[in-house]
Amino acid sequence: MTRVTTIARMTSAIRHVTIDSADAYALGSFWSQVLGQPLHDDDKPGDPEALIAGAGLLFVTVPERKSVKNRVHFDLQPQDRSRDEEVDRVLALGATLVDDRRNPDGTGWAVLADPEGNEFCVERSAAERGN
Repeated sequence: MTRVTTIARMTSAIRHVTIDSADAYALGSFWSQVLGQPLHDDDKPGDPEALIAGAGLLFVTVPERKSVKNRVHFDLQPQDRSRDEEVDRVLALGATLVDDRRNPDGTGWAVLADPEGNEFCVERSAAERGN
């Protein structure tokens, strides 16, 4: 007979992903529109923090500006539109195109930056991937 030993472990959960910003409310508002999720009811312009609770994103105003490429970035997958439609929508919200990695055969992705220069990618939707 094999004996199985269960080891009790202490664990942690990620409560928020915190993003340093020059203007927490403005950047939080941009991402709120991108994700279609509201900022916390208590957040208002000029606040040093802004929270998109449904996405676990906390924006915090810091004095330093972004100076190098992100070490972590978001990969967005559109849920109700194509990749190209989503790129157009997010550009209209204030993003900029950093690197277009879309291929003629429909594969690939687009690298964009939010209004404060944080890079993120827009990939193909599940429908475009065939899954």
